[in-house]
Amino acid sequence: MPRYYFDLRDETGVALDEEGLELASWRAVQAEAAKSVADMARDAILSAPAAGGRQTMAIDVRDAKGPVMQVKFSFAIETFRTPAASRDH
Repeated sequence: MPRYYFDLRDETGVALDEEGLELASWRAVQAEAAKSVADMARDAILSAPAAGGRQTMAIDVRDAKGPVMQVKFSFAIETFRTPAASRDH
């Protein structure tokens, strides 16, 4: 079974996947890339400033022969008004 590596790319650089995963199908590779970019996106959106510029991130998938796929995600947060403070907190 082939081993695929899922490198994380954002504005700060690239974090190389040193371990990789053995996956049996192209669909499994695509599903793992989608899961990885979703995790990255969630963390980036939660840590982004309320009115930040556009951010782009990607998962670069490679095997022993080189690149096989890139999954990209871009987002921007636009704040229209400040939410009212909650009395519960």
